[in-house]
Amino acid sequence: MDGRLLPCGERAVLVEVDGLDAVLALRSALAPLAGTGAFTAVTDIVPAATTVLLGVAEPAALPGVRAAVAELLAALDGVMTRPDAAEPIEIGVCYDGEDLAEVARITGLERAAVIAAHTGTDWAVAFGGFAPGFAYLAGGDERLQVPRRAEPRTRVPAGAVGLAGPFSGIYPRASPGGWQLIGRTDAVLWDPDRDPPALLQPGRRVRFRAVDECPPDSSRPPDSSRPPDSSRPPDSSRHPGERRDLDPRAELPGRARDDGAAIVPAVHGLGRPEHRGPGLAVLATGPLALLVDEGRPGFAAIGVGASGAADRASYRLGNRLAGNPPGAAALEVMLGGLAVRAMSSCLAVLTGADCAPTVDGRPATHGGPVYLRAGQELRLGVPRAGLRGYLCVAGGFEVPPTLGSVSTDTLSGVGPPPVAAGDVLSIRTPEGVRSFAGVDHAPTASLGTGALELDVLPGPRTDWLAEPGELAGQEWTVSEQSDRVGVRLSGRPLVRHRSKQGRELPSEPMVRGSIQVPPDGRPVVFGADHPVTGGYPVAGVLTEAASDALAQARPGDRIAFRPVPERAR
Repeated sequence: MDGRLLPCGERAVLVEVDGLDAVLALRSALAPLAGTGAFTAVTDIVPAATTVLLGVAEPAALPGVRAAVAELLAALDGVMTRPDAAEPIEIGVCYDGEDLAEVARITGLERAAVIAAHTGTDWAVAFGGFAPGFAYLAGGDERLQVPRRAEPRTRVPAGAVGLAGPFSGIYPRASPGGWQLIGRTDAVLWDPDRDPPALLQPGRRVRFRAVDECPPDSSRPPDSSRPPDSSRPPDSSRHPGERRDLDPRAELPGRARDDGAAIVPAVHGLGRPEHRGPGLAVLATGPLALLVDEGRPGFAAIGVGASGAADRASYRLGNRLAGNPPGAAALEVMLGGLAVRAMSSCLAVLTGADCAPTVDGRPATHGGPVYLRAGQELRLGVPRAGLRGYLCVAGGFEVPPTLGSVSTDTLSGVGPPPVAAGDVLSIRTPEGVRSFAGVDHAPTASLGTGALELDVLPGPRTDWLAEPGELAGQEWTVSEQSDRVGVRLSGRPLVRHRSKQGRELPSEPMVRGSIQVPPDGRPVVFGADHPVTGGYPVAGVLTEAASDALAQARPGDRIAFRPVPERAR
């Protein structure tokens, strides 16, 4: 099989093949190899329209995976897809979509013929999309290939069935969207408590069936994957497809509804004030406080990114100083403002941005142990530099995981809601965790006020720029349109190569640290909660350390990219 291995940072390789059939064949060939040989290090296999991304656990494993993929491509003769032996997943559809008449006009078919074409052929789940549970379905009747709407809708209801190009798809939850809507279904596409959580897995077949009884719109919650959760703040039901501006204020948890009514503090996975075990009672959170850990790799193919701590280095340092095992749950605090009261004696450690901590009004240590007795209050001020601080406690916070992680993903809505005043963070006390610190203080580099230099690796689409050197040839400014999803940069716009102007890039997988260049030429650097696929070229990818450093950049800070020399890769 013909294919190209494209660079995609320190922990991934992007494999470009001839088209969707080749993608499906490569994914089919990779599936039985998972967990064997060099592929043991692979954490994610993410197919897209013309590419397949393989993510690895550690940078040291990447060369071996690249070599194994190259060997596999050479061994694949032609385009052959391993047949799906399972019975097709049958989905009942009420064909009353708003665009059914328009699809009939574009295709030249009668409405009944459109329905017959949609139900008359099995579709294959090609790859996941912009939201948990969303799947691009391919292989249907070729007569149904229609363009997206010229003007996307601001809201497409959950369960809507649509067409776009060669694909069909179902919206798992309410979101904006530009697909041509032909019907709706009440099928449960996404349920994190189900195994697997996504109904439509890559490689499976789908068969649509026309039904007469249509699900009433008013009976479906905004997220049709599960019943409404009264404990989840309204903001957390926002669909990841809602491409809001990347604004730090947009990620802040809502504290008042449009009608002025108060919102009950979030309690999902957290204790309440009557909690009697070890824990911290939350008095205030500041702009945003989230539970984080190492993240949830392995679900990108079904639309769920890894998420996790934005500044992994600071998070890991805090857990080491607290004597915790890797992956212990911690609290990520944006711009300080957190206040907690200890419900029992505990050891805490603060890392990341120095928020000038105090205990009962007296200065406390940053980057070292903070001993709290029952009833004492720990408060964080606003850091003079940096954006995110980390609060770790000996034992880690005890929170029920979602898909193996307690991290809050602000884009997909997976994980617990943001921490709110009134919550109680339970502390895990497993045997063997020490109650005293092994060091007094861990020296760390101060967060300076000059331009932040970030090491960047090329590709995978560096060739889409007219002058690739322009990315590192100027200083950029962090825009206010920035959050955990991505950081938008202001500066002299980058220009596309003339051979790429007016062209569209098929959606392809992305990794944390990807520097995406939209048509306006202003780069967006994706963070912990980035979308798993995107349709704009990625001109470079930050190193792992640089991605952590960028997580501390505030709006107005200056950024300078520093290409990593070839010999250092």
